Amino acid sequence: MRAKKILTVVLSLLFLFLASSLYAQPKVIKIGAIYPLTGNLATTGLDCKRGVEMAVEIINGKYDLSLPLAKSEGLPNLGGAKIEVIFADSKGDPKNGMAEAERLVTQEKVVAVIGAYQSAVTKTASQATERLKIPYVCSDSTSPTLTERGFKYFFRAECTDTIFAKNQFEFLEDIKKKTKSKIESVALLYENTEWGANVGKEEQKYVKEFKYKVAADIPYSQNATDVSSEAGVLIKNKPDVLLHASYITDAILYTKTFKELGFSPKGFITMAGYLEPGYLSTVKADGNYMVVRSTFALDLAKRKPLVAQVNDLYKKKYGMDMSGNAARSFTAPFVVAEAINRAKSTEAEAVTKALTQTNIPGAQIINPWKGIKFDPTTHQNIYATGILVQIQDEQYHTIWPFDMASKDVIWPFPGWKK
Repeated sequence: MRAKKILTVVLSLLFLFLASSLYAQPKVIKIGAIYPLTGNLATTGLDCKRGVEMAVEIINGKYDLSLPLAKSEGLPNLGGAKIEVIFADSKGDPKNGMAEAERLVTQEKVVAVIGAYQSAVTKTASQATERLKIPYVCSDSTSPTLTERGFKYFFRAECTDTIFAKNQFEFLEDIKKKTKSKIESVALLYENTEWGANVGKEEQKYVKEFKYKVAADIPYSQNATDVSSEAGVLIKNKPDVLLHASYITDAILYTKTFKELGFSPKGFITMAGYLEPGYLSTVKADGNYMVVRSTFALDLAKRKPLVAQVNDLYKKKYGMDMSGNAARSFTAPFVVAEAINRAKSTEAEAVTKALTQTNIPGAQIINPWKGIKFDPTTHQNIYATGILVQIQDEQYHTIWPFDMASKDVIWPFPGWKK
């Protein structure tokens, strides 16, 4: 009789423990996402937002895809808990980005933050999350300084501009061999915020390493309304190649000004703004032959069918192909959710520890990388690499590395009339 009572008590306690554990598991896990949703970069922010939304839909649903957590609904180690993204508008302002990061953590109670596209905003927003001891996963911002601060809670899946800048000069070396083109000088043109200024520094480093002459080094204020003066300096100094780091509004304005004034070097090698859907929809054929750094292109589907599968879902949802920026933002929710699932917890220290142990294979991402694994000191993805695409017939095509190319590069730039 006594044994029966003991057994009853034990079973009751076990039931209460299991019930409390089940009850303790969150049904919804909130993640904050900061992007420029209004202002000059609103179209960019919307592009990033779409990438995040697509990723969360796959994580929360059930899809026959090789992406992390795609084949189960929600996070299986937390009772199928679903991810909810709370979006915040940085307005393209670093101070506002920091304030929004603080609000997301203290008021919205998010367990992690992603974003914020602009390196200057990511810098301040991640300062806030570091102070508040909340994990931040970045797959949009590329300034090398972001992973040089010794932060414990900051992780980056994306490339750095150190890699991208080196890629530009490696491409020039390869193009000289391929086309017998004589390339001796480059001009550096970049917007002067956290991102562009650091691009300029990295390019200056590789100019010396690869032994090119700097025909002009021109920083400028973003969102300018007239860039004829800067274009005039470029025309006067006659560089063989222009390296241009800009956001979308500047990319559009410079393209129009270059055509109007007839600036026609042997090649344009560009970044960021030239990749966005709003760029080509505005400049149309005038964007042809621009070479742009990237970590995504739709033609990668020839080697990785997952790219086409994801793009089909994206196109069905939004009525357009996935862009480079949407693809970059698409990565962060998977990194966060996969770490939370392995941690079996939303507690910050547990998730941070899980992030340090992240090892997502290349077969489970849409980028052309070996995978995602963070350096134990910097928390930079050690596998992130860049590619170069070229706009041909108003479409982006991979042209470098040459062994990954879907089309041959058109070099030199044929001129505006052509």
